[in-house]
Amino acid sequence: MARSDSSAAALRAAGADVQHGSLDDLDSLRAGAASCDGVIHTAFIHDFSKFAENCEKDRCAIEALSGALLGSDRLLIVTSGTALLESGRVATEDSLPAEAAPNPRIASELAADAATAAGVRVAIVRLPPSVHGEGDHAFVPLLIQRARESGVSAYVGDGANRWPAVHRLDAAHLYRLAFEKGTGGVRYHAVAEEGIPFRSIAKGIARGVDVPAVSKSPEEAAEHFGWFAHFAAIDVPARSEQTRAALGWTPSQSTLLDDFDRGGYFNPEAASSMIG
Repeated sequence: MARSDSSAAALRAAGADVQHGSLDDLDSLRAGAASCDGVIHTAFIHDFSKFAENCEKDRCAIEALSGALLGSDRLLIVTSGTALLESGRVATEDSLPAEAAPNPRIASELAADAATAAGVRVAIVRLPPSVHGEGDHAFVPLLIQRARESGVSAYVGDGANRWPAVHRLDAAHLYRLAFEKGTGGVRYHAVAEEGIPFRSIAKGIARGVDVPAVSKSPEEAAEHFGWFAHFAAIDVPARSEQTRAALGWTPSQSTLLDDFDRGGYFNPEAASSMIG
């Protein structure tokens, strides 16, 4: 599925048939799902000023996709995140989202579970906070941009809180394996690294940008990071042993800190394209 003519052209050049549409156009989602052998749903509207609203849009999108597949044996893979799981505990595929002060992103998993209960084959792939590598346009480029703008690369407290991570090519391979070998009613973890201390991430960025790495109190972090302060402080390590055993998935790409050392994240032109 593509939203723009330029994206559609790139997909056609790669040999794919294209369905025009968007998460806001539920009819386009239904039409696309109805004509496919299965659906891998990875899109999300990353406007965190409207996070709860966009989580609700994702729930509606999953309902539309699953409705089009109801009554068939075709698989729907829904994307979720390890960040919505309970903080401070190593999460496995069996872990469920925290019930106390739930993350609005839980809506995606609830919609997937409801579709499973209705008889649709649905699998959930949980991504870690960092899906790194060339083309990254998510959290790490934002941290690099903030370090450049502020003159420091910050972490909260002692920075011992942990982020799991996966290289984008390893994640793509997992989606393929889940589509080819996966079953409905299961959760898979696209986690190659269980938990990198956020302090190590901040120091890697500090080296790349040539600024000091500094600790911030929770109050200072709220001012420094803005809406991102929650993500900078989360401690959500996660494992993927069940996923690896079930699908034969063996991550083989570079680690997040290795990607820092290779320098691609700190090329100004590359960083601009990542964030854009």
